[in-house]
Amino acid sequence: MKKVTPLRRDRMKVGIYVLPNLFTTANLFCGFYSIIAAMKGLYEIAAVSILIAVVLDGLDGRIARMTHTTSKFGGEYDSLCDLVTFGVAPALLVYSWSLISYGKWGWLAAFLFVACGALRLARFNVQVGIIDSRVFNGLPIPGGAAAVATGVLLYYYLGGDGRFSDLSIMFLVIALSLFMVSSIKYYSFKDLNFFSRKPFMSFVLIIVILVIVVAEPQIMLFTFAFGYGFSGPAGALFKLGRKFLTDIRTKKSQYQDHLL
Repeated sequence: MKKVTPLRRDRMKVGIYVLPNLFTTANLFCGFYSIIAAMKGLYEIAAVSILIAVVLDGLDGRIARMTHTTSKFGGEYDSLCDLVTFGVAPALLVYSWSLISYGKWGWLAAFLFVACGALRLARFNVQVGIIDSRVFNGLPIPGGAAAVATGVLLYYYLGGDGRFSDLSIMFLVIALSLFMVSSIKYYSFKDLNFFSRKPFMSFVLIIVILVIVVAEPQIMLFTFAFGYGFSGPAGALFKLGRKFLTDIRTKKSQYQDHLL
């Protein structure tokens, strides 16, 4: 029989932090409930469950850091829950709502979303502490899930009924999948500190945004989700264009100096 050393016995008694992992479990519950709702054809409820999970996912990490209860177990548990909630759940939702009409190509596109989400989470775990925490390397998986969920909500808000079998949804799912495994940089919002002093107009702006979101939640949430999803490629193209113009100006200046 294997002997248990005192050091190992002490580690077994450490346990886990309850509060942040409760939020992570609530996140997992929302993802599982979204799957059940999508299987029953309740696509709006499934989409709302995913968006609630996005909020919970943002809270568990912040609560763990604020209460100094971060742990390796919590990080691994969070990644496993995120794969279900933001990978499997939105993939099944978009497949049942739209991609089912395209047969094999439909479920393959949905699987691509899950696979790229899993790769995105694995890469994030091994890059913690390596890349700048102010940016994400690739679209975060909650962002991809939010884009799918808000698209479903907007469809029904605009008067849609039943399934929406349009080829644009497949291209959108493929694009979001590739964004997740790309090296495009996305702002992480981790350097925002709501407990520090801010300019007065910043507080006014936050209130105005909240009022607009409450007035038209489906439209505004869709705008935020898709705006964030495509902000990375837009920013990358802007930097590439600026670098191209800089190179042209540099070469032009060198040519003029050569003529003189």
